[in-house]
Amino acid sequence: YPTWKRTLTRRAREAQMKRFCKAQAIQRRLEEIEVTFRELEQQGIKLEKLLRDEEGTLADQKTQWMNQLLYLVQKKNSLMSEESDLMIAVQELKLEEQQWQLDQKLRCYMNREESLKTPEDRAAEQKILVQLLDVVNKRNILIHVQEEKRLSEL
Repeated sequence: YPTWKRTLTRRAREAQMKRFCKAQAIQRRLEEIEVTFRELEQQGIKLEKLLRDEEGTLADQKTQWMNQLLYLVQKKNSLMSEESDLMIAVQELKLEEQQWQLDQKLRCYMNREESLKTPEDRAAEQKILVQLLDVVNKRNILIHVQEEKRLSEL
């Protein structure tokens, strides 16, 4: 291999490893969010029971429980938003990986001498190019969704 091919191969492996590590971090965070959801749900159930069962409770105590319940709902909503962002990131990583694989296949066809290509090779190259454009469009849509979500949160 010439030096440039080794460099490209190394960079591709590094990018793939980076995507893998990012995917693992996202998976861990999604699991943490799930655990936190369960904890918040249990706390919410306890607070709801307290609010329903305690008829002789002071109004201040009920107000405090209601505020705690609202805080739990707010926290749950923020976790749901984060979970949504993470799911978009997962889709982004999948599309990135798919784009990289299609790019590698396309490079193989494009590196061949034009006079040596069969009609099947040209058709396969064209098919890969169409798939690659489709993946790029999907990534663009995801970025658009993220931007709209960010703007709506502001």
